[in-house]
Amino acid sequence: MKRTAKRAWAALATGAAGAAIVIALPLPQASAAAVGTADGYASSNGGTTGGNGGTTVRATTGTQIHQALCSRASSSTPITIEVSGTINHGNTTKVSGDSCNTAADKIELKEISNVTIIGVGGGAVFDQLGIHIRDSRNIIIQNVTVRNVKKSGSPTSNGGDAIGMESTVRNVWVDHVTLEASGGESEGFDGLFDMKDDTQYVTLSYSILRNSGRGGLIGSSESDTGNSFITFHHNRYENIDSRTPLLRGGIAHIYNNYYYQLHESGINSRAGARAKVENNYFEDSKDVLGTFYTDAAGYWQVAGNVLDNVTWSSPGTDNKPAGPNLTSTTSVSVPYSYRLDGGSCVPGVVRQTAGANTGIRTSNGSCSTTGPQPTTPNPTTPNPTTPNPTTPPPTQPSGTNLSLTGGADGSSKASGTSYGNVKDGNLSTYWSPSSATGSISIKWSAATTVSRITIREASGGGSITAYRVLNADTGAVLKTGSGSGAISFAATSLKKVTFEITGASSAPRIAEFETYAS
Repeated sequence: MKRTAKRAWAALATGAAGAAIVIALPLPQASAAAVGTADGYASSNGGTTGGNGGTTVRATTGTQIHQALCSRASSSTPITIEVSGTINHGNTTKVSGDSCNTAADKIELKEISNVTIIGVGGGAVFDQLGIHIRDSRNIIIQNVTVRNVKKSGSPTSNGGDAIGMESTVRNVWVDHVTLEASGGESEGFDGLFDMKDDTQYVTLSYSILRNSGRGGLIGSSESDTGNSFITFHHNRYENIDSRTPLLRGGIAHIYNNYYYQLHESGINSRAGARAKVENNYFEDSKDVLGTFYTDAAGYWQVAGNVLDNVTWSSPGTDNKPAGPNLTSTTSVSVPYSYRLDGGSCVPGVVRQTAGANTGIRTSNGSCSTTGPQPTTPNPTTPNPTTPNPTTPPPTQPSGTNLSLTGGADGSSKASGTSYGNVKDGNLSTYWSPSSATGSISIKWSAATTVSRITIREASGGGSITAYRVLNADTGAVLKTGSGSGAISFAATSLKKVTFEITGASSAPRIAEFETYAS
């Protein structure tokens, strides 16, 4: 991508009287725009261009993101904000100005337009901090991770939604993002991707939504049916209970998505909603399409979908599954052109393209991918949370890391860390106990056979001098030892496995807690 000259942006300082003053600070070289062009319904209604053509700035804190918005000449002045590092409650404060309306407990995109937020460098992670879009238009969010946003417990943010839109929102493109939680409503989480109160012309593409009770909704109630024209394509929904998405009224186009382990229901079309559902791949899931939990019917047009080990419940007054023999109940026309991969190749294409830090690769519409390779952090700039380079990581076991489809919990955690960090596939994030000892667990909704775990540590923590691996269902000790790496034991069927640190020189940092069947 072509690089532009260095730019400056506004940072806030506090004067003697406590008033906010603006100081110009130099900014590293920054690129000029989001990668690619918005498609789907986000390309309609005049299109979605975000901050293209405006100033480009860098931000490493949530406060700096808000400062960038508030430093514009007006609330519609185009701006691209390149974000890197971890954005959390500790570095996100409210900033005031004529061109913004921000808040301290979320990234607030309110009453603004023409903005792009894009992750760069080694990645951008919004940790326990949601992105809220309200009364805004022409917004692009690309190549970021938003995780573990809670509506109850501590800290809370954005009503528990990773990305939430409400109140007259138009033209939003969310692309190549990873949205994840570590449980459902009982654990304090809500939706990963919610739209309500007159939100229209939105595309969610090449993204991962996982480990949550609720994938997302369009419409907050049976009377909130003014939300419409939403496209979902080439996304991976994994280990989700329901709402992939929940549609109340309006029109949605849902194609080339990969659905894996939907536990209760999937695409829930209700209250007159009409969904065009084509060439998706559904695997190891239940009730992947239909009208559920209401007698207010919705409708669907289906073609080319693949059902791989999908089960269906019996129809009832408030339960109208579309299967096992999928049949269209409406017809939906879309106003844009699009490239449609064959349903059978969708898992492979989505695995290569979806999510943050995957190189913003896309499908070429012929079951193969195109685009740049993933970027990595500058090798000359050490990352304090990466594994100690003098200690090679453990050998990768064969098979699938079962933790990726499970949840996580544990004992008290150190400030700034999260249980979900041990199962996000990212060695630069970690969980740490609040003292030298503690426990971290991986859990599943159904019994899972495990015979090996791998504990990967991040640098900067204390060495583990003693541990126990427990079958948390029964309390049985499966293994004891010291250190980290690959740990094998007799194959055990369980719903929860615990790594209990009983001795360490200081609080360890667990980057990944991987689990394997063999």
